[in-house]
Amino acid sequence: MDKDDSDWKAAAKAVPELRLLRWLVTGLALVMGLGMIAIVALLWIRFSQPVLPGLPDAITLPEGAQAQAVTFARDWTVVVTHAGEVLLYDRSGALRDRVQP
Repeated sequence: MDKDDSDWKAAAKAVPELRLLRWLVTGLALVMGLGMIAIVALLWIRFSQPVLPGLPDAITLPEGAQAQAVTFARDWTVVVTHAGEVLLYDRSGALRDRVQP
């Protein structure tokens, strides 16, 4: 009982694998910390963006048309009617094109 193995540095010198294990654990902790920071940063960036693009004040559908789906593009608002017609509106809400696929 003359040797005390509770001293980390002495034990690391005696068993070189412990030094490698210490570096691996430290590296893993560093990578995990950086990963958590990256995930939080990505979530922060994603949720700080506006939910919807700038929408026109009003969009008037042609008479008899019922909106089935609405999609927002960068410069357009696209409305698909119940009859399958595609209506393209600009940022001001004016009808620019009608497409019948």
